[in-house]
Amino acid sequence: MQMDTLYQQLADDFALAISHGSLPPGSRLPSVRKTAQSRRLSLNTVLTAYRMLEDRGLVVVRPQSGYYVRSHLPMLPAGKVGAAPGQAQGPAGEVLDLIGAALLAQQTPGYINLALACPKGGDFYPSNKLARIMGQVLRQNPGMVSSYALPPGSERLRTQIARRSVELGMSLQAENIVLTHGCMEALQLSLRAICVRGDAVGIESPTYFNLLPLFSSLGLKAVEIPTDPQTGMSLDALEQLLIDGQLQAIVAMPNVHNPLGCSMPLENKRRLAGLLKRYQIPLIEDALYAELQFGDAFAPVVKAFDDEGWVLICASYTKTLAPDFRIGWVEGGRFTEQIRKLKFSYSVAESMVLSETLGLFLESGGYDHHLRQLKRRYAIQVDKVRALIAEHFPQGTSATQPAGGFLFWVELPASCDSVELFHRAIAEKISISPGPLYSPSGRHTSALRLSCCQPLDESYIQALVRLGEMAQEIMDEAVGI
Repeated sequence: MQMDTLYQQLADDFALAISHGSLPPGSRLPSVRKTAQSRRLSLNTVLTAYRMLEDRGLVVVRPQSGYYVRSHLPMLPAGKVGAAPGQAQGPAGEVLDLIGAALLAQQTPGYINLALACPKGGDFYPSNKLARIMGQVLRQNPGMVSSYALPPGSERLRTQIARRSVELGMSLQAENIVLTHGCMEALQLSLRAICVRGDAVGIESPTYFNLLPLFSSLGLKAVEIPTDPQTGMSLDALEQLLIDGQLQAIVAMPNVHNPLGCSMPLENKRRLAGLLKRYQIPLIEDALYAELQFGDAFAPVVKAFDDEGWVLICASYTKTLAPDFRIGWVEGGRFTEQIRKLKFSYSVAESMVLSETLGLFLESGGYDHHLRQLKRRYAIQVDKVRALIAEHFPQGTSATQPAGGFLFWVELPASCDSVELFHRAIAEKISISPGPLYSPSGRHTSALRLSCCQPLDESYIQALVRLGEMAQEIMDEAVGI
């Protein structure tokens, strides 16, 4: 095993112990010499691992004393996000207006964006490698760019998607995979295939905010189902809704949830698949972040436990490989034929040049190497940002501990209105996403989603520090200080 693997593994082991509480805040790490002896590692390897933990914001070094676990941000406790299921309703107008304001701020030059879930910077994408592969595709097939792409699209890419599905516990067939214009089109096609205007669709609360304008455009009603960072969507609440016949479909993100960053436990995924089968209700499973799970092995998706085709699963490569390619996909289970027809009627097919480029990159094995590096970087950045929040945000703040990706959910004390914080931050050209964006009824008023998918440079850090100060100012004003 190489030395870089050894020190990274050691750092990961200590990080896990810290997150689980085995090494509580203020406790001292074993001395460098003691760890080297117990692990049979060199002093340099251990020292490098300890410095990596320091860089991640997990430990602090005290001269002449050693390394100590830093005060860290409390994890969001079980049940904190949960609430009773909501009534079937379209997204409230004020929520849609707030989403519009947040998106406008995210797109305005000169703002520091602490919320946008779009990795920013060449370090997060293999742009040069993709450019070389695209050049190769065009040299070998110069007529491709002047030809119309036709369904079903690149067989190479669909074959690679099917091949990779095994790692998430599935066994997909290339002929059943429909290529789409990003994950949003996959979600839209899926909803159109299984729903009609006026249908009630169960969604997680909090949920991915872009679902709300999509529901509004399709005339669908949302039913909020409380979703816990430890256990995922409340399956007891869901089952009662199914017993009462209140839902026509469900949309969920069980792996690396947006905005919570957490994943549903395995036994809950099995139970969810069983409920779908028993009540014959389709689930659209958004697996956009499923390949960004931390750790070497992927937890399976709900689709892995679906033996009757009630799960439609979709994802894309916009978060991991090439955002501007806008290449996504969906496997629609028993609804595949409807989705295939809808795709043809709306946008026909995806670019063959772009699809072949991605297919070749996946085929080469370069994607796995890229993912390993990307996941490690995100794990480090999540730790760093959580440490900064612990240091600079008001006492009583807590946050989720993501299972992967680069998003997490922050709960401020109840006296801090996150919409007010949003407006104050905008005035100082700092963009955030307040909690009510993630609920059609405007719940989660003291929460916000933060993102760390950009270089954590001085401007990002100072904006985060200032955000914590503004949150404290709002709390002080609430009690008349």
